[in-house]
Amino acid sequence: MDTGDLSEETYRAIMIEAEMFNHDLTLQFGLLSSNCKDENDFIEKSIQLIKKMKEYDDINLDNMFFGNLPNMNNFHIALKRLLDNIVELKKIPTEHRKYD
Repeated sequence: MDTGDLSEETYRAIMIEAEMFNHDLTLQFGLLSSNCKDENDFIEKSIQLIKKMKEYDDINLDNMFFGNLPNMNNFHIALKRLLDNIVELKKIPTEHRKYD
C-alpha cells in the first residue's frame, strides 16, 4: 500500500506527527507502508516500528537521521506522541474514518 491510501485520521496521527518531529522520521513510516497490505496492518506495524525505535542506539539513529542526530529525549517524546495518537486512532472504527 501507499501512504496515499491511508485515512485522513491515520495520516494525521502517524505521518503528520512524525513530520512535525523530523522529515527523516516520516520517511521510515513511508517505507513501512510499502510492506503493508492495508491500513490496519500499517497501524500495527507502526506500533512495532516505534517500539523498535525506542531501543535504537546512536548508530541506528545516525543511520536513520543521515548523520544528523536528534536530541534523544525529544526523539522519545515524539515516539510517545505517535503511540498516544495510535491509541486514540484505534478508537475510531475503520468504517468511520475518512478516505479520499
